[in-house]
Amino acid sequence: MADTTLDDELLNRVTWKIPNALALVGCRAGDERNAMTTSWITQLSMEPVLIGVGVDNDAVTHRLITAGGSFTVNLWDAENTRVFVKFSKPAQGDATQLNGWAITDATTGAPIFADAVAWMDCSVRHTFDLGTHTLFVGEVVAAAVNRDDVRVASMSDTRMKYGGVKRH
Repeated sequence: MADTTLDDELLNRVTWKIPNALALVGCRAGDERNAMTTSWITQLSMEPVLIGVGVDNDAVTHRLITAGGSFTVNLWDAENTRVFVKFSKPAQGDATQLNGWAITDATTGAPIFADAVAWMDCSVRHTFDLGTHTLFVGEVVAAAVNRDDVRVASMSDTRMKYGGVKRH
């Protein structure tokens, strides 16, 4: 029988094996916009179509989604993953660009990226405080596919790791 003793290293190794999409989550409250790299994204319902994103409670994105009531999920080309490093910290920009990447406002006002392979604009319907992170559940109110011919990025396309236990 295998040793099943739980420790931080084992929990990290196991949770990092969960296959996760990698995307930019856009948000806005008033004139303040941000986007962040995330891998905690999933579809939660078909009717209505609900998308869930897990966001660290201390993140700028958490504050803006809470205040603005919406978010976008911008899926990216697996061959162009360097963008995710640029959005591991709060973004710099204005109404036309974040960290040098062109954006426009979605129906909800949250930013969508011109270079996204596909995107979903979500209006927040539920929030769940789950400890270190909040699960924001948004109903898809608008969406588009800009490039149907490419594979979207996932964590396995990068050296990035997220999940497991909180690092102190």
